[in-house]
Amino acid sequence: MEQIAVRGLNFSYPESGGACLKNINLSVDKGDFVLLFGKSGCGKSTFLKQLKPSIAPFGKRSGTVTLDGKEIETLSQRDESSRIGYVSQDPDNQIVTDKVWHELAFGLESLGYGSETIRLRVAEMSSFFGIQGWFFKPVIDLSGGQKQILNLASVMVMQPEILLLDEPTSQLDPVAASGFIRMLKKINDELGVTILISEHRLEEVLPVCSRTLFMEDGAIRLDTEPGGIGGAMKKAGSDMYAALPACVKIYAEFNGGETPVTVKETKYWLERHVRPRMPKPHVDAPSASGEFAVVLRDIWFRYDRKSEDAVKGASCNVPKGVLYSIVGGNGVGKSTLLSVIGGVRQPYRGKVFLLGRELSRIRAKERYRGLLGFLPQDPRSLFRRNTVRKDLEEMAESVFPSRQGAKDHLERAVDFFQLEPLLERHPYDLSGGEQECAALAKVLLTEPQILLLDEPTKGIDAVFKEKLSGLLTALKKAGKTIILVSHDIDFCAACSDFSALMFNGEILAENPTGKFFAGNGFYTTSANRIARGVFPDALTCEDVIRLCRENSTGA
Repeated sequence: MEQIAVRGLNFSYPESGGACLKNINLSVDKGDFVLLFGKSGCGKSTFLKQLKPSIAPFGKRSGTVTLDGKEIETLSQRDESSRIGYVSQDPDNQIVTDKVWHELAFGLESLGYGSETIRLRVAEMSSFFGIQGWFFKPVIDLSGGQKQILNLASVMVMQPEILLLDEPTSQLDPVAASGFIRMLKKINDELGVTILISEHRLEEVLPVCSRTLFMEDGAIRLDTEPGGIGGAMKKAGSDMYAALPACVKIYAEFNGGETPVTVKETKYWLERHVRPRMPKPHVDAPSASGEFAVVLRDIWFRYDRKSEDAVKGASCNVPKGVLYSIVGGNGVGKSTLLSVIGGVRQPYRGKVFLLGRELSRIRAKERYRGLLGFLPQDPRSLFRRNTVRKDLEEMAESVFPSRQGAKDHLERAVDFFQLEPLLERHPYDLSGGEQECAALAKVLLTEPQILLLDEPTKGIDAVFKEKLSGLLTALKKAGKTIILVSHDIDFCAACSDFSALMFNGEILAENPTGKFFAGNGFYTTSANRIARGVFPDALTCEDVIRLCRENSTGA
C-alpha cells in the first residue's frame, strides 16, 4: 500500500545556478526499508529533508510529495512531528537537553502529552533500546554510539510512521554501526515503521533493506532490490560501483545475475571455488627516512580535575613520511589524543615531540604555518567567512606572500577537490561530504609537514575516497607525515603504512598495516573477513579478486 508518493519533484538552492533535485518520481509502500546512496552532493540529504517540511531547506521547489494521499505541506506541526521522525548524521546537533531521560521525554512534553503517558512511553522505549543502564546519565558522558541510539530512541518515543535517517552511522565505529543498523531492522520488522536511510557505508545496510535507490546528479538513476544492485551498477558503468560492499563486488566480478549481500554468502561461495593460499611472512613497513616525525611519551590528559582521564599513558613513535592510522571504538580517546598532538589540548603529564622539537616549546604561530595541519572531526569549526571562496582566499593569502602564488595554490586546491560549484555557497549550506572536502582543502593550503586528520572520510563517497587515498600517497612521497583517526577500516587498510588500536585511553597495539588487520576479528576489512579462510593476507577487494584469478579451481 502506497504511503509516500513523490511526483515530479524539483528543487534548487538560491543562487545555486542549477537544480539540486531533478524530476524525482518515487512511490514508497508502508513498511519499506529504502536505502539511498550516491556521490557526496548528489542530493540525498536534500531529498530526505523534502519529506519533512519543518527541516526542508529554503529554495525553489516544484512537484508534489504526498503522505497517505495528502500533500505533506498540509500536515500540522503536531502531525508532522509525531508521524515523521528524522535522525541526522551528527548526534550532537540533535540533542537538546542535559540528561538522557530528559531527552527521551522532551518531544512528548513539547506536544503537550500528560505525565502518565510520557512516563509509560519513555519506560517502554528505554526497554526496547536497552538503555536502562545509562537512563540517568548526563548526555555529555555518552559515547558517540550511545548518543546516536539516544537520538533514535528520542524520535521513536513519538511513535512515528516514517523514519528518515541521514548518514546516521558516519561517526560510529564498526561495532557500534552494526548494532545501530540491527536496531533499525528491529524497528522495521517489529513496529512496521517505514524507513528511508541515506548511507555511504553499505556493508551493514544492504543486507537488511528491501530496496536500493542510486542517486546521481539530483536524480534517481536506479531502483532495484538489494541483490540486483551489483549487476545494475556494473551494467550502468558507474564509477560509484566502488561504493558497493566487498561481498557484492567480489561475487559480481566472476558471476552474473543476483549477488550475495552478506559476508557469509560470499565466504561460502569463495571457499568452494578457489584453492587456499598460505599466508606470506609479514614484512615490517619501513620508515621513509629512519627518523621519527611524532613521538609521544607517556601522555595523560583529562578535561577537568574531576573527570576521568581520557588519555592514559599513551606512547608511540611515528616514522617520518608514513601514514599512521589509529582505530578503536567511540569514546576511547582517539580524537582527544589527536588534539593533544596538534597542540589544541595540553596534557598534564608526558611530552609530545614534532620532528625532534618539543611541542610546548614551539610558538603557536609557527605550529600551523608549515608544520602542523589539523582537520578536526567537525569541519565547520574551520570556516570563518560566509562563502567557501572567501574562506579559502583568506587562508591562501595568509600563507603565500605573493598574490600570484596564493592564486595558483588556491586554483590547484579548488580543482583537486572539485569545489568550483561550491565557491559562492555558505560553508554551512554544504552537505557533510562537501564540507569535509572544503575543510581539507583549506588545511592543505598551509602546506604542513605533519597532517592530522580526524575522520577525513566522514560523509564522502567511494570515488572521492580513492582520490583522497591517491593524494595522501603523493603527500607521503613528498616526505609528509600523516596521522589518521578513522572508523573507516577499509580506507585505513588501503592507504596506511602502520595501524594502531586504541582502547580505554591508551594505544594497546600497533603493527604494519597488513599484519595489524589480518590479525583482528572485528577491526578488519570486510574483504578480509570474506577471504580469511582461503587468503589470510588479503585486505582489499582488489587483493581477493586478484588471488581468486590466480587460484581458481575451475569449479
